[in-house]
Order: sequence, then C-alpha cells, then structure tokens
Amino acid sequence: MDNEEHSEGFGATGGEEQNSSNLAWKSLKRGFGTGGGRNWGALLLGCIDYCPRINMSWNVFQLCAGLKVIGSFMIFVVVSIVGVSYYAVVIANYTPQVLKGGSAATIATALLVLILFHVLLAMLLWSYFAVVFTDPGGVPQGWRPSSSSSEDDLEMQSSPLVDQTVEMMTVAASLEITPQSANVRYCKKCCQFKPPRCHHCSVCGRCILKMDHHCIWVANCVGAHNYKFFLLFLLYTFLETMLVTVALLPPFINFFGDIEEDSAFPNDLATTLLGLVLNLAFALSLLGFLIMHMSLVAGNTTTIETYEKKASTRWRFDLGWKRNFEQVFGMRKLYWFVPLYADDDLRQMTVLQGLDYPLRLDMDGQGL
Repeated sequence: MDNEEHSEGFGATGGEEQNSSNLAWKSLKRGFGTGGGRNWGALLLGCIDYCPRINMSWNVFQLCAGLKVIGSFMIFVVVSIVGVSYYAVVIANYTPQVLKGGSAATIATALLVLILFHVLLAMLLWSYFAVVFTDPGGVPQGWRPSSSSSEDDLEMQSSPLVDQTVEMMTVAASLEITPQSANVRYCKKCCQFKPPRCHHCSVCGRCILKMDHHCIWVANCVGAHNYKFFLLFLLYTFLETMLVTVALLPPFINFFGDIEEDSAFPNDLATTLLGLVLNLAFALSLLGFLIMHMSLVAGNTTTIETYEKKASTRWRFDLGWKRNFEQVFGMRKLYWFVPLYADDDLRQMTVLQGLDYPLRLDMDGQGL
C-alpha cells in the first residue's frame, strides 16, 4: 500500500492533511527499519504525530461525561443543604432568641453560635468554590521529560489505532517500549508524556497532575493545584455540620419533650428537624473521609497511588510527615487554614507546580 492509498483509507480530504498523515506514517515505518532493527525514537515520534489524527468512532469512556452533569447537580445540592442549615440555625432559632431578649447567658450563647456559624460558613464556601473553580493542574503544552532520561525510559502501551488494515494493526500492536524508570511515562490517550504522579482522568478527558480522584461533589478533579483547598473544604464542612448538629439539638429535644414555644411555627420545626438529620449524617461521613485524607497527606500519597504502590515497601515520595504536610499546605503557617498560597511558597516550592517531586533517599543516596 503506497502513501496515497493509506491517506485515502483514513479519510484524508485535503492535500495538507494528506501530507501530515504521510509524514506521520513514514516516521512509523522508519521506526521498524530493515533487517530486524527498530528505531525507537522514530517509532515514538511517529506515534505522537499520528495519534491526534485518528478519529475514534466511539469511546466507552465518553460515558463518563455524564458525571459532569451529575457534578453540576451536586453543586446545587451543596448550596441547598447550606440554605436549609442557614434557615434552621439563623432564621428559625437563634436570631429570634437574640431579638426577643432573655437571660444574659441565653443571649450570649445565641450570639456565639451565630458568630461561629457565619465564620465557618464563610470559610466553607470560600474553600468549596476554590476547589470548584481552580484548575487541578494539567500537563503543560509540549512538556517533555528531562534530557537525562533516555528513550528507554518511556512507558508506552499499545496505541489504539483504527482498525483499517492488517498492516496498521500490526504497527499498533508493536508500539511498546519497555520502561526502565517509573518517573517518565507516556499517556496513550492524550498522546503526550506524563510527569511523575500524573494520571489520566476519563471524566475530564485529560491528564491531571498528582491526581487524587474526580469528585462529583465539586464537579472537578482533585489534583496538585487544588488538593489543599479540597482538604480545607472537608475540614470546615465537618466543623460546620458538627456545630449545626449541636446547635439544633436543644430545639429538637424541646420539640419531642412537649415543651411549648409560642414563637415556633410548623415550618420552622420541620426545617430544624431536617437540618439536624442532614448535618448529623454529613458530619459522621465526613469524619471518616477527613481522617483518611489526613493519613494520605502524612504519607505523601494520593487515593489513586494507594492502590498502585506496594504495601511492603516505604513509599518513595514519603519524606516524613512534616515535609509531606508542607508539600500540600505550604511552609507559611499563616496560610495553612485559608485556600491560598503565599507568594514565597509558590516561587520557592516547585513541588506546588505538580511537575517534580523530591524522592526519599536511601543510605547510598539513591531514590527509592
């Protein structure tokens, strides 16, 4: 099959597109060479050039796009729960206690609850929308491994070429390079190199730096650039739900204890009960989730990496709990509990960019 026939077989309609496909195909054929030898560099370049030009008729991972729609709905759910909690605590119970007067202790308690509620709510919403609107971190355009990495370091699976000819399927099945280093990888879906700790998200359709997971509650991936904000969201949501649960217990007990309150309306009592049940359920579930992620931070690992690494060996990115914590929250203590990074940390801590991570060194100075 000559080059023109091959281009037509893949649907080339213009001269410029034909020339591009022909050049990519020639790179692939040069990689196989003659006499049994193979030029791995030409093979890799041919695959990189050819992958973006292949039109897949259908991809099962496109079903993951439905999670984006669910994520948008979950944002509405979060805002609705906040609204119910706000009405139950502020409007239905504690603001009336301040306005109608009473003992000094009662007014002081109500004011304390209102202040704490609004402070935690502000930090919760700040952290939440920081996670939602902050890009988790993608691989920069044209990113390449360091020059010290050889071509044998590339990890590349079989490229999913279109099943048009037997000859092309042979090429696709043969595009595999044995990796010699775990630090340099190649994504066959994005057709680009992957930095360390980077994974491909089928929902977002791209590689995410230090990907932890795709969270439908924030309609976004949790990665290198917003992981701190996600942890703060968990922390402040847990504290807020615990506060609301404790604050709504007295009205709940009074309601079932047949203690009459002339100012109580049926809708206020129903909202109080609903707010109590919702916040108690979220507080209990968030407690376990928060403990899990704090243990991940202490070990400098992610949810995905816990399923990849060997349990019998110490994680090679584990630098000790203090340095591991600083890689997520930064070195400036004043910024630990706000969804921001200090400018000094962004300039000095290259690890916050998500492209390079220091390794734990053994006695011989070799990274594990």
